Amino acid sequence: MKLLVGLGNPGNQYQGNRHNIGFMALDAIARAHSITQFRSKHSGSLAEGNIGGEKVILLKPQTFMNRSGDSVQQVAKFYKIDPADVIVLYDELDLAPGKVRVKIGGGNGGHNGLRSIDPQIGVNYKRVRLGIGHPGKEYVTHHVLGDFAKADQNWLDPLLDAIGKHVDLLIKGDDAGFMNKLALAIQANQEPPPKAEANAAPKAEPKSAPKAQSHVRQARQAAPQAAVPKSGPMADMLKKLFTGD
Repeated sequence: MKLLVGLGNPGNQYQGNRHNIGFMALDAIARAHSITQFRSKHSGSLAEGNIGGEKVILLKPQTFMNRSGDSVQQVAKFYKIDPADVIVLYDELDLAPGKVRVKIGGGNGGHNGLRSIDPQIGVNYKRVRLGIGHPGKEYVTHHVLGDFAKADQNWLDPLLDAIGKHVDLLIKGDDAGFMNKLALAIQANQEPPPKAEANAAPKAEPKSAPKAQSHVRQARQAAPQAAVPKSGPMADMLKKLFTGD
């Protein structure tokens, strides 16, 4: 049995926050695998189901982020789930938006949800870090508690869909395969740059207009040649001139 935990804050006012991407991811998993019967139990919203032949518990702690460990510890204890079978999905400031990294163990990176979980079940659980980008130290609170922008939907929607579709790889331990599927899903949704037409015919060079004559030349008409006299004194003179007679 696996315990899949999505981190976030309860309440409609936080629903679209970047800090709630863990809740969003868990909801996407539930939709993809028709897990619908959530109930309030163990300080969380909890549902049971089956993914890829593995029984799973889906959990969204309702304790607010900084007390997430209370709910996780209660569920893990009740169902006798070892930390190695716990998977936590949460927002990660230190990853670019849409980037995903999976690791086991390690520090909490300043995340209040992990800071609450670690002392209660230990650190040897699987963490799915969902990048939301870092706005700069002075803007962190406003960023994580702010809603995703409209432009973020270009990567957020395909990311969540891919998490739901490929979470079975994560459950089976194929973390690299899971991350690859998510990266491909986001990449496929990005608009490719416009390409030049490979077989486009070259544009014809514009034909140069015939060279225009100057207005002086156009106005000047060829003068008619004078008729050569056939007889008379001028004819005799010309005959002597050209024939030497």
